Amino acid sequence: MLSVSASPAPRRWIAPFVLTLIVVVSFSVGQYAVAPDELWRAIVSRMFGQASGLPPAVETVIWQIRLPRVIAALAIGAALAAAGAAYQGLFRNPLVSPDILGVSAGASLGAVIGIYFSLPALAIQTSAFAGGLIAVAGVYAVGSMVRARDPTLVLVLAGMAVAALLGACVSLVKVLADPYNQLPAMTYWLLGSLASITSGDVLSAAPAMLIGLTPMILMRWRMNVLALEDEETRALGLNAKALRALLIVAATLMTAAAVSISGLIGWIGLLTPHIARALVGPDFGRLLPASIMLGGGFLVGVDLIARNAAPTEIPLGVLTAALGAPFFLYLLATAARGWR
Repeated sequence: MLSVSASPAPRRWIAPFVLTLIVVVSFSVGQYAVAPDELWRAIVSRMFGQASGLPPAVETVIWQIRLPRVIAALAIGAALAAAGAAYQGLFRNPLVSPDILGVSAGASLGAVIGIYFSLPALAIQTSAFAGGLIAVAGVYAVGSMVRARDPTLVLVLAGMAVAALLGACVSLVKVLADPYNQLPAMTYWLLGSLASITSGDVLSAAPAMLIGLTPMILMRWRMNVLALEDEETRALGLNAKALRALLIVAATLMTAAAVSISGLIGWIGLLTPHIARALVGPDFGRLLPASIMLGGGFLVGVDLIARNAAPTEIPLGVLTAALGAPFFLYLLATAARGWR
């Protein structure tokens, strides 16, 4: 059971400080370096509608190249982290991530089908978004039909089965795809990247992210009650089943929207809520904003590494897995000590 406890006040400022620092560094560092004073002049001049006096190349790098990537990384990282924090509270399990109900597998199938039929980029994103929603709807339908003492466990098992089935379908589509054009595009999408992201992509996904985030904010105090057993929740006058269904829909919307424009980027929804919980405690009212800030900052930092660590840009899914897998093993070892 998750307990709600106060956290030291100074720790609450770590998340916004780290986020601000990483964003500034991300704007400044790259193949074309931008000095901090140049970044500040560009921001001030844009705010007051004045000429910055900077070379046109600097203005182009800041506003047309790096700004869309930073905003996209912030939005996607925040959405995945918020969904992960919600899922971990809903399922009362610290090892839960946003793709536990098959949303990533469904989005992957939708995207590879769109690529297979050579659809435009917007249609591929829409197909991925719809695939994620349909997958979770199928999992929830299966969980509702199966009567069991532990409906949460049924949902998790149904999610694993549906994700495995959809993964097999993704492999089948890849086998049927053109190995010279379609297959590389599918592989690149499945590894996750922000290389071709545009401001239009962010605007298309933002409504679903905001719609999903709204119930989490409004229900943030009730999320703490879901850490209790369902009988205790009902005694407090809350319908745990309805609240859990609403938050699953909200988290799914956010995850599907994020994955649809970036491809598969794993581990953020598992890593950052744990870091946020260590900083501000398990109270969801503080955990949610801390997770959002850390998730956005984490992905901005990973994207910074991806575009600067090697001559060829490294896929984000590779880097997040390299960071997430050791952390998962640490969590597993910690949990195993508690089982003895």
